[in-house]
Amino acid sequence: MTTRLTILGGGAMGTACAMLLAEQPHQQVSIWVRDQDQATEIQSTRENRRFLPGCKLNDNIFITSDIHVAINHCDYLVLAIPCQFLRQSLQLVRNSLPEAVPVISVIKGVENGTFQRPSQIVTEILGPRSVAILSGPSHAEELAHRLPATVVASSEDLELACRVQQMFSTERFRIYTNADTLGVEYAGALKNVIAIACGICDGLGFGDNAKSALMTRGLVEMQRFGVYFGGHPMTFTGLAGMGDLITTCVSPYGRNRKVGFRLGSGESISDILHSMEGVAEGVATSKSVAEIALRHRLDLPIMQQVYEVLFCGKTPQKATMALLERPPRSESAEIAAIVEATPAL
Repeated sequence: MTTRLTILGGGAMGTACAMLLAEQPHQQVSIWVRDQDQATEIQSTRENRRFLPGCKLNDNIFITSDIHVAINHCDYLVLAIPCQFLRQSLQLVRNSLPEAVPVISVIKGVENGTFQRPSQIVTEILGPRSVAILSGPSHAEELAHRLPATVVASSEDLELACRVQQMFSTERFRIYTNADTLGVEYAGALKNVIAIACGICDGLGFGDNAKSALMTRGLVEMQRFGVYFGGHPMTFTGLAGMGDLITTCVSPYGRNRKVGFRLGSGESISDILHSMEGVAEGVATSKSVAEIALRHRLDLPIMQQVYEVLFCGKTPQKATMALLERPPRSESAEIAAIVEATPAL
Protein backbone atom coordinates (compact mmCIF):
# COMPACT_ATOMS: atom_id res chain seq x y z
CA MET A 1 0.00 0.00 0.00
CA THR A 2 1.39 3.38 -1.05
CA THR A 3 1.94 6.06 1.60
CA ARG A 4 1.88 9.61 0.24
CA LEU A 5 4.01 12.19 2.05
CA THR A 6 4.23 15.88 1.22
CA ILE A 7 7.15 18.03 2.35
CA LEU A 8 6.67 21.79 2.62
CA GLY A 9 10.05 23.39 2.04
CA GLY A 10 12.63 22.96 -0.70
CA GLY A 11 15.75 23.75 1.32
CA ALA A 12 18.50 21.36 2.31
CA MET A 13 16.60 19.63 5.12
CA GLY A 14 13.36 19.28 3.17
CA THR A 15 15.27 17.72 0.29
CA ALA A 16 17.24 15.41 2.58
CA CYS A 17 14.02 14.25 4.25
CA ALA A 18 12.55 13.48 0.84
CA MET A 19 15.61 11.40 -0.02
CA LEU A 20 15.29 9.43 3.22
CA LEU A 21 11.57 8.79 2.79
CA ALA A 22 11.95 7.80 -0.86
CA GLU A 23 14.33 4.96 0.04
CA GLN A 24 11.24 2.93 0.92
CA PRO A 25 9.59 2.09 -2.45
CA HIS A 26 6.03 2.14 -1.08
CA GLN A 27 6.43 5.79 -0.01
CA GLN A 28 5.55 8.42 -2.61
CA VAL A 29 7.08 11.82 -1.83
CA SER A 30 6.20 15.33 -3.02
CA ILE A 31 8.12 18.52 -2.21
CA TRP A 32 6.55 21.96 -2.31
CA VAL A 33 9.11 24.58 -3.36
CA ARG A 34 7.87 28.17 -3.17
CA ASP A 35 9.96 29.44 -6.10
CA GLN A 36 8.58 28.16 -9.42
CA ASP A 37 11.89 28.35 -11.30
CA GLN A 38 13.67 26.42 -8.57
CA ALA A 39 10.92 23.79 -8.51
CA THR A 40 11.13 23.36 -12.28
CA GLU A 41 14.91 23.03 -12.17
CA ILE A 42 14.87 20.42 -9.40
CA GLN A 43 12.13 18.43 -11.12
CA SER A 44 13.98 18.38 -14.45
CA THR A 45 17.56 17.87 -13.19
CA ARG A 46 16.64 15.65 -10.21
CA GLU A 47 19.04 17.70 -8.10
CA ASN A 48 18.68 20.60 -5.66
CA ARG A 49 21.75 22.43 -6.93
CA ARG A 50 21.15 25.44 -4.71
CA PHE A 51 21.15 23.63 -1.36
CA LEU A 52 22.37 20.05 -1.95
CA PRO A 53 24.53 20.03 -5.09
CA GLY A 54 25.62 16.62 -6.31
CA CYS A 55 22.84 14.68 -4.56
CA LYS A 56 20.49 12.98 -7.02
CA LEU A 57 16.81 12.56 -6.14
CA ASN A 58 14.93 9.29 -6.56
CA ASP A 59 12.40 9.08 -9.38
CA ASN A 60 9.53 8.71 -6.90
CA ILE A 61 10.06 12.28 -5.61
CA PHE A 62 7.81 14.88 -7.25
CA ILE A 63 8.56 18.61 -7.00
CA THR A 64 6.04 21.41 -7.53
CA SER A 65 5.53 25.08 -6.71
CA ASP A 66 1.75 24.58 -6.44
CA ILE A 67 1.08 23.87 -2.79
CA HIS A 68 -2.41 22.49 -3.44
CA VAL A 69 -1.06 20.01 -5.99
CA ALA A 70 1.61 19.03 -3.45
CA ILE A 71 -0.83 18.25 -0.63
CA ASN A 72 -3.50 16.62 -2.80
CA HIS A 73 -4.38 13.24 -1.25
CA CYS A 74 -1.31 13.26 1.03
CA ASP A 75 -1.32 10.95 4.06
CA TYR A 76 1.29 12.90 6.03
CA LEU A 77 2.51 16.50 5.92
CA VAL A 78 6.19 17.14 6.70
CA LEU A 79 7.22 20.69 7.62
CA ALA A 80 10.72 21.86 6.69
CA ILE A 81 10.16 25.63 6.58
CA PRO A 82 12.02 28.22 8.69
CA CYS A 83 9.94 28.89 11.80
CA GLN A 84 9.38 32.57 11.03
CA PHE A 85 7.68 31.63 7.71
CA LEU A 86 5.69 28.65 8.98
CA ARG A 87 2.50 30.50 9.87
CA GLN A 88 2.03 32.15 6.47
CA SER A 89 2.74 28.89 4.66
CA LEU A 90 0.21 26.94 6.71
CA GLN A 91 -2.41 29.63 6.05
CA LEU A 92 -2.27 28.54 2.40
CA VAL A 93 -3.54 25.05 3.21
CA ARG A 94 -5.69 25.56 6.33
CA ASN A 95 -8.93 25.03 4.39
CA SER A 96 -7.74 22.17 2.21
CA LEU A 97 -5.79 19.80 4.46
CA PRO A 98 -8.07 17.13 5.99
CA GLU A 99 -8.16 16.94 9.79
CA ALA A 100 -7.02 13.32 9.70
CA VAL A 101 -3.64 14.18 8.12
CA PRO A 102 -0.88 14.10 10.78
CA VAL A 103 1.93 16.66 10.68
CA ILE A 104 5.64 15.94 11.14
CA SER A 105 7.91 18.89 11.94
CA VAL A 106 11.68 19.04 11.41
CA ILE A 107 11.73 22.77 12.26
CA LYS A 108 14.06 24.06 14.98
CA GLY A 109 12.98 27.49 16.14
CA VAL A 110 10.56 29.66 18.11
CA GLU A 111 8.26 32.19 16.47
CA ASN A 112 9.05 35.83 17.25
CA GLY A 113 6.25 37.75 18.93
CA THR A 114 4.06 34.78 19.84
CA PHE A 115 6.97 32.69 21.25
CA GLN A 116 5.17 29.61 19.92
CA ARG A 117 6.87 26.35 19.09
CA PRO A 118 6.23 24.88 15.58
CA SER A 119 3.77 22.29 16.92
CA GLN A 120 1.73 25.05 18.58
CA ILE A 121 1.58 27.02 15.34
CA VAL A 122 0.41 23.89 13.53
CA THR A 123 -2.55 23.26 15.83
CA GLU A 124 -3.48 26.94 15.93
CA ILE A 125 -3.63 27.26 12.13
CA LEU A 126 -4.64 23.76 11.05
CA GLY A 127 -6.74 22.80 14.06
CA PRO A 128 -6.36 19.89 16.49
CA ARG A 129 -4.47 16.98 14.96
CA SER A 130 -1.60 14.61 15.70
CA VAL A 131 1.82 16.27 15.46
CA ALA A 132 5.26 14.69 15.67
CA ILE A 133 8.70 16.29 15.91
CA LEU A 134 11.78 14.75 14.30
CA SER A 135 14.92 16.25 15.81
CA GLY A 136 18.53 15.54 16.70
CA PRO A 137 22.03 15.75 15.20
CA SER A 138 21.15 15.59 11.52
CA HIS A 139 22.85 17.96 9.09
CA ALA A 140 21.09 17.67 5.74
CA GLU A 141 24.37 17.45 3.82
CA GLU A 142 25.38 14.29 5.66
CA LEU A 143 21.92 12.73 5.46
CA ALA A 144 21.85 13.30 1.71
CA HIS A 145 25.17 11.47 1.36
CA ARG A 146 23.76 8.59 3.44
CA LEU A 147 26.20 9.01 6.32
CA PRO A 148 25.04 7.39 9.59
CA ALA A 149 22.85 9.49 11.89
CA THR A 150 20.50 9.01 14.84
CA VAL A 151 17.62 11.27 15.94
CA VAL A 152 14.41 11.15 17.98
CA ALA A 153 10.76 11.15 16.94
CA SER A 154 8.59 12.80 19.58
CA SER A 155 4.82 13.03 19.84
CA GLU A 156 2.08 12.99 22.42
CA ASP A 157 0.57 10.42 20.07
CA LEU A 158 2.88 7.45 20.67
CA GLU A 159 1.44 5.58 17.70
CA LEU A 160 2.38 8.47 15.39
CA ALA A 161 5.90 8.61 16.85
CA CYS A 162 6.30 4.93 16.07
CA ARG A 163 4.98 5.43 12.53
CA VAL A 164 7.46 8.26 11.97
CA GLN A 165 10.17 5.98 13.31
CA GLN A 166 9.26 3.40 10.69
CA MET A 167 8.75 5.79 7.76
CA PHE A 168 12.06 7.62 8.10
CA SER A 169 14.27 4.71 9.17
CA THR A 170 16.88 3.44 6.73
CA GLU A 171 19.90 1.20 7.16
CA ARG A 172 21.93 4.33 8.02
CA PHE A 173 19.32 6.49 9.77
CA ARG A 174 18.27 5.28 13.22
CA ILE A 175 15.39 6.81 15.17
CA TYR A 176 14.44 6.61 18.85
CA THR A 177 11.10 7.75 20.26
CA ASN A 178 10.75 10.39 22.99
CA ALA A 179 7.51 11.48 24.70
CA ASP A 180 8.78 14.92 25.81
CA THR A 181 7.63 16.97 22.81
CA LEU A 182 8.07 20.32 24.56
CA GLY A 183 11.62 19.49 25.59
CA VAL A 184 12.54 18.16 22.14
CA GLU A 185 11.26 21.29 20.39
CA TYR A 186 12.91 23.69 22.80
CA ALA A 187 16.19 21.78 22.63
CA GLY A 188 16.24 22.03 18.85
CA ALA A 189 15.60 25.77 18.96
CA LEU A 190 17.90 26.74 21.84
CA LYS A 191 20.97 24.85 20.66
CA ASN A 192 21.09 27.17 17.63
CA VAL A 193 21.63 30.18 19.90
CA ILE A 194 24.49 28.43 21.70
CA ALA A 195 25.96 27.48 18.31
CA ILE A 196 26.19 31.17 17.42
CA ALA A 197 28.11 31.73 20.67
CA CYS A 198 30.48 28.88 19.80
CA GLY A 199 30.99 30.28 16.32
CA ILE A 200 31.91 33.64 17.84
CA CYS A 201 34.38 31.81 20.07
CA ASP A 202 35.97 30.19 17.01
CA GLY A 203 36.04 33.47 15.10
CA LEU A 204 37.84 35.16 17.98
CA GLY A 205 40.36 32.29 18.13
CA PHE A 206 39.67 31.45 21.77
CA GLY A 207 40.44 27.73 21.43
CA ASP A 208 38.98 24.42 22.56
CA ASN A 209 38.81 25.09 26.31
CA ALA A 210 36.61 28.15 25.86
CA LYS A 211 34.39 26.40 23.34
CA SER A 212 33.92 23.36 25.58
CA ALA A 213 32.93 25.67 28.42
CA LEU A 214 30.39 27.47 26.22
CA MET A 215 28.82 24.20 25.11
CA THR A 216 28.65 22.84 28.67
CA ARG A 217 27.27 26.02 30.21
CA GLY A 218 25.02 26.48 27.20
CA LEU A 219 23.50 23.07 27.85
CA VAL A 220 22.75 24.18 31.42
CA GLU A 221 20.91 27.23 30.05
CA MET A 222 18.95 25.03 27.65
CA GLN A 223 17.92 22.78 30.54
CA ARG A 224 17.05 25.74 32.76
CA PHE A 225 14.81 27.22 30.08
CA GLY A 226 13.18 23.93 29.10
CA VAL A 227 12.53 22.68 32.62
CA TYR A 228 10.98 26.03 33.60
CA PHE A 229 8.32 25.52 30.92
CA GLY A 230 7.73 21.83 31.68
CA GLY A 231 10.36 19.91 29.75
CA HIS A 232 12.40 17.10 31.29
CA PRO A 233 16.14 17.75 31.85
CA MET A 234 17.13 14.33 30.50
CA THR A 235 15.74 15.32 27.11
CA PHE A 236 18.44 17.99 26.96
CA THR A 237 21.18 15.44 27.64
CA GLY A 238 19.90 13.21 24.83
CA LEU A 239 19.97 13.34 21.05
CA ALA A 240 17.65 16.33 20.70
CA GLY A 241 19.72 18.33 23.19
CA MET A 242 23.37 17.51 23.73
CA GLY A 243 23.62 15.44 20.55
CA ASP A 244 22.31 18.21 18.33
CA LEU A 245 24.25 20.84 20.28
CA ILE A 246 27.58 19.11 19.62
CA THR A 247 26.90 18.74 15.91
CA THR A 248 25.69 22.30 15.46
CA CYS A 249 28.59 23.81 17.40
CA VAL A 250 31.41 21.92 15.67
CA SER A 251 30.27 21.10 12.14
CA PRO A 252 31.38 23.18 9.14
CA TYR A 253 27.84 22.74 7.77
CA GLY A 254 26.17 24.55 10.71
CA ARG A 255 24.68 27.86 9.53
CA ASN A 256 24.36 29.18 13.08
CA ARG A 257 27.98 28.45 13.87
CA LYS A 258 28.95 30.15 10.60
CA VAL A 259 27.04 33.28 11.60
CA GLY A 260 28.90 33.35 14.90
CA PHE A 261 32.27 32.69 13.28
CA ARG A 262 31.81 35.58 10.89
CA LEU A 263 30.70 37.85 13.74
CA GLY A 264 33.80 36.88 15.73
CA SER A 265 35.91 37.57 12.64
CA GLY A 266 34.63 41.14 12.48
CA GLU A 267 31.75 41.08 9.99
CA SER A 268 28.43 42.81 10.67
CA ILE A 269 25.26 40.78 11.16
CA SER A 270 23.52 42.60 8.29
CA ASP A 271 26.30 41.69 5.82
CA ILE A 272 26.31 38.10 7.05
CA LEU A 273 22.57 37.56 6.69
CA HIS A 274 22.39 39.20 3.26
CA SER A 275 25.09 36.90 1.91
CA MET A 276 23.74 33.62 3.32
CA GLU A 277 22.00 30.81 1.49
CA GLY A 278 19.32 29.43 3.80
CA VAL A 279 18.22 30.63 7.22
CA ALA A 280 20.16 30.58 10.49
CA GLU A 281 17.26 29.94 12.89
CA GLY A 282 19.30 30.91 15.94
CA VAL A 283 19.27 34.60 15.02
CA ALA A 284 15.49 34.97 15.29
CA THR A 285 15.32 32.50 18.18
CA SER A 286 17.79 34.56 20.23
CA LYS A 287 15.39 37.51 20.07
CA SER A 288 12.48 35.41 21.33
CA VAL A 289 14.58 33.83 24.08
CA ALA A 290 15.79 37.22 25.33
CA GLU A 291 12.22 38.49 25.58
CA ILE A 292 11.01 35.33 27.32
CA ALA A 293 13.94 35.37 29.75
CA LEU A 294 13.22 38.99 30.66
CA ARG A 295 9.51 38.29 31.18
CA HIS A 296 10.10 35.23 33.37
CA ARG A 297 13.37 36.35 35.01
CA LEU A 298 15.36 33.42 33.68
CA ASP A 299 19.14 33.55 34.06
CA LEU A 300 20.51 32.79 30.57
CA PRO A 301 23.79 34.74 30.36
CA ILE A 302 25.24 33.16 27.21
CA MET A 303 22.02 33.50 25.24
CA GLN A 304 21.61 37.06 26.52
CA GLN A 305 25.06 38.02 25.27
CA VAL A 306 24.33 36.46 21.87
CA TYR A 307 21.17 38.57 21.66
CA GLU A 308 23.09 41.73 22.56
CA VAL A 309 25.70 41.06 19.88
CA LEU A 310 23.04 40.34 17.24
CA PHE A 311 20.54 43.09 18.06
CA CYS A 312 22.14 45.67 20.36
CA GLY A 313 25.47 46.36 18.68
CA LYS A 314 27.65 44.86 21.43
CA THR A 315 31.01 43.63 20.19
CA PRO A 316 31.91 39.95 20.59
CA GLN A 317 34.88 40.99 22.72
CA LYS A 318 32.69 42.90 25.20
CA ALA A 319 30.19 40.04 25.29
CA THR A 320 33.02 37.67 26.18
CA MET A 321 34.20 39.89 29.02
CA ALA A 322 30.64 40.18 30.34
CA LEU A 323 30.54 36.38 30.69
CA LEU A 324 34.01 36.02 32.20
CA GLU A 325 33.42 38.75 34.79
CA ARG A 326 30.24 37.25 36.21
CA PRO A 327 30.33 36.45 39.97
CA PRO A 328 31.44 32.92 40.97
CA ARG A 329 28.70 30.27 41.09
CA SER A 330 28.22 26.74 42.47
CA GLU A 331 27.71 24.13 39.78
CA SER A 332 26.35 21.67 42.35
CA ALA A 333 23.70 24.16 43.45
CA GLU A 334 22.62 24.72 39.86
CA ILE A 335 22.28 20.99 39.24
CA ALA A 336 20.22 20.64 42.41
CA ALA A 337 17.93 23.48 41.32
CA ILE A 338 17.28 21.83 37.95
CA VAL A 339 16.57 18.47 39.60
CA GLU A 340 14.19 20.11 42.07
CA ALA A 341 12.26 21.75 39.24
CA THR A 342 12.08 18.55 37.16
CA PRO A 343 8.51 17.51 36.28
CA ALA A 344 7.45 13.92 36.89
CA LEU A 345 7.70 11.58 33.93
